[in-house]
Amino acid sequence: MRKAFGIGLLVALFLLTNVAAGICADKKEVELAYVEWSSEVASTNVVRAVLQERMGYDVEITPVSAAAMWQAVSSGDVDGLVAAWLPTTHGHYLEKVKADVVDLGHNLEGTRIGLVVPEYVTIDSIDDLNKHAEKFDGKIIGIDPGAGIMSTTEKAMEEYGMDKIKLMEGSGATMTAVLKDRIGSKKWVVVTGWTPHWKFAKWDLKYLDDPKEIYGGTEYISTIVRKGLKEDMPEVYNFLDNFKWTAEDMQQVMVWNDEGGEPYDNAKRWIEENKETVDSWLKK
Repeated sequence: MRKAFGIGLLVALFLLTNVAAGICADKKEVELAYVEWSSEVASTNVVRAVLQERMGYDVEITPVSAAAMWQAVSSGDVDGLVAAWLPTTHGHYLEKVKADVVDLGHNLEGTRIGLVVPEYVTIDSIDDLNKHAEKFDGKIIGIDPGAGIMSTTEKAMEEYGMDKIKLMEGSGATMTAVLKDRIGSKKWVVVTGWTPHWKFAKWDLKYLDDPKEIYGGTEYISTIVRKGLKEDMPEVYNFLDNFKWTAEDMQQVMVWNDEGGEPYDNAKRWIEENKETVDSWLKK
């Protein structure tokens, strides 16, 4: 009797183990690419947190240049991105690969890009930059060279005849570090800027008017996925299709990231404090 019970228990454990293994096997790894802007660090980690903490997937996120991000999705090397700034910033990337990707639409509306200065700077238009080049040390402080805002700024410099100013390459972190330093000493500085971004919550800043509309008007951020994701991982596809939040939501996570802590830990905190919103993303 004891022997039979022992055999039965072993069989039950074997079956449970194999069922669990089958469930785990069904949960494939999800791979996402993103540009390492503070906004996209926030959104990509929130998406990762939902996929891992609420949906049980293993998620790999990879920071790359904008061009590489779009190429990775179009080739199927990654499953998707939630960092498509459209129609201006990443418009030329989408144009090249639109036949090879699936556009799930906006996940955040009301974004903007342009040239940004502290409020105490007494000019208000890009038109006036060149004539005051010396006050800006002859520099526009940019970010990584592959970013769409950098190519747009190069076009703006040509259109506005900025022959006395150079566009400095760097990163989002170096851009904000220079901004902080110049504001601390009340010096003039102009940077490539975008909204939402935590710097607008921290300092009094303004966009310079763009009469030639080189930077376009209000933008939005979209979710782009690889072809075949809907068939391969319908649950993931459904969540990414539902993922939508506000500039205020994103800016909250960005502020936490700036204050310290790991972006993933801050993302987990946000989804814990916003369960109703996350629940709405997971509805079928």
